Amino acid sequence: MSDPTIGVMPSLTDAISLTAVRRYFSVIIPANLIWEFAHMPLYTIWTAGSWKEIVFAAVHCTGGDILIALSTLMLVLILIGKGWPYFAATRRSVRALTVAFGLGYTFFSEWLNITIREAWAYSDLMPIIPFLDAGLSPVLQWIVIPLVAFWWAGQTFNDKCNQ
Repeated sequence: MSDPTIGVMPSLTDAISLTAVRRYFSVIIPANLIWEFAHMPLYTIWTAGSWKEIVFAAVHCTGGDILIALSTLMLVLILIGKGWPYFAATRRSVRALTVAFGLGYTFFSEWLNITIREAWAYSDLMPIIPFLDAGLSPVLQWIVIPLVAFWWAGQTFNDKCNQ
């Protein structure tokens, strides 16, 4: 399909696949919801909050996770995403930078909400990363889930576009 405003068909090198974006979020959304509920015992709300507060916190945090995933992916696609996911080099770059931005935000958010705002607290069960004072679970969440989501998003493109 050509662009009527410029009269040319966009090339594959310019395109970004909405199919890949949909596949990415088909993993991001449910996986973050599951992760939020699964790691809730690592926070003090697990013992101090009611079940309604725990459910609200998990759903609320999942909404935040979706916004983080959306904003980091879109920022990276704007910066370097030309041809994503059609080209292996672009897939690798987008994956690496999106995970890096997600981790950067996670470290900032954990510091802000635990140390400064005291909006939440870790329970004694949360493994803490030395020198960073961040919980291991939220950090792993922003490594594991996006990597799985990128793997799934790229599956339909890996065999056809190995450049």
